[in-house]
Amino acid sequence: QLQLVESGGGLVQHGGSLRLSCAASGFTLDVYALAWFRQAPGKEREGVSCISSTGKRIEYVDSVKGRFFISRDNAKNTVYLTMHSLKPEDTAVYYCAAEVAGTNWCETEPHEYDSWGQGTQVTVSS
Repeated sequence: QLQLVESGGGLVQHGGSLRLSCAASGFTLDVYALAWFRQAPGKEREGVSCISSTGKRIEYVDSVKGRFFISRDNAKNTVYLTMHSLKPEDTAVYYCAAEVAGTNWCETEPHEYDSWGQGTQVTVSS
């Protein structure tokens, strides 16, 4: 069974940066599309970014374009989310997710993914 473990969250000031990591075990990630989601208190889970198994397709939600960058290192079985120019509205629990998919597939809809991590809290102070 694929297991995903996020790390790298924390408290950061407005305008700061963080890099989240999601390490996988149980299976190699090279056939998985990967995605980052976030959920703020009282809000629905929101897709942030996704990357296809080959890395050739990448998508971002409009609110993070130009500030967040997704990457993957299949040799390390890890996906990253590098976040710059953080804003208080980025405060949320961030989750990574994985789904076996074709080479150019990725989506940012939660229902498309079966494997999830436990989440890591990101708090941006104003």
